Amino acid sequence: MRTLAHLSDLHFDRVDQGVLEALRRRVKALAPDLVVISGDLTQRARAREFRAARAFLDSLPKPQVVVPGNHDVPLYNVLARFLAPLAGYRRVIAGDVEPGFVDDEIAVLGLNTARSLVFKGGRVSGPQLARVGEALRRLQGERTRIVVSHHPSAALEKLADCGVDVFVSGHHHATRTAQRRIGRMSVLMVEAGTATSQRTREEPNAFNLLRVAPGRVEVDHYALRGDNFMRSNAEVFERLGEGWRRA
Repeated sequence: MRTLAHLSDLHFDRVDQGVLEALRRRVKALAPDLVVISGDLTQRARAREFRAARAFLDSLPKPQVVVPGNHDVPLYNVLARFLAPLAGYRRVIAGDVEPGFVDDEIAVLGLNTARSLVFKGGRVSGPQLARVGEALRRLQGERTRIVVSHHPSAALEKLADCGVDVFVSGHHHATRTAQRRIGRMSVLMVEAGTATSQRTREEPNAFNLLRVAPGRVEVDHYALRGDNFMRSNAEVFERLGEGWRRA
C-alpha cells in the first residue's frame, strides 16, 4: 500500500500562518510516501509568493509531484502572461511542469492545464494527451495509475482508454470524490479543497490522504478544526472488473 497526501490551492499571499503550521504538522505526522500538490501555489504568480511556496514545499516530506494552476500564471503582467506564462514557476518551483513518480505499486503523472488565454479554466492539448497516454501504456505490472492536474477537465477523460485509474485535481476549493464511467471503463475522480487559502468557500481548509493498494483506494478527508487538521470523512472504493464502486 502507498499513501499520498493530496494538497491543492495553496494560494500563497492569501495564507494564514497558523493554518500553514497546522497543515505542515499534520502532513509530517501522516508520513506519506508521496506528496501531491495540484496547482495554484500562489495568488498572483509574484516572485515573493513563489519563494514562500518553495519554502513550504521544502518543509514537507519527499518525494513530491507538483503541477501549476491558473493562479501561477501572471494576471496583471500582460507581457509575462503571454510570452512566458510559467517562467516564475519554473524558476522557483520546478523546471518540469509535468513531473511524475513511478515505483512498483503506483505511477503518478502530472499534467499541466494552466494557460495564458484562459483566466480561470484550464486546457490540455492533443500532444499532451498523447504523451501522457503513451506513458500510461508503457507501464508494466499492476501499478495503480494516477493523473494529477489542477483543473478537473473533461478532456482528461480521453486518457481512460490508456488505463488511468484515478484523476486527482483541485481548482474548485471543494472536496469531492466520484466514480465516472467512460464507455466501458470507469475512473475515480478525487478533488481537494483549498489547503491553506483564506478564500474558503463552503468548507474549511482541507486536504486528502489517499491509501492506494491494487484494486482499492481509500480516501481520507482532513479538514481544519480549530488549530488542527482532523479527519472529517473517509471513503473506500474497490475496482471490480472495469468499474469502481464504493465499498
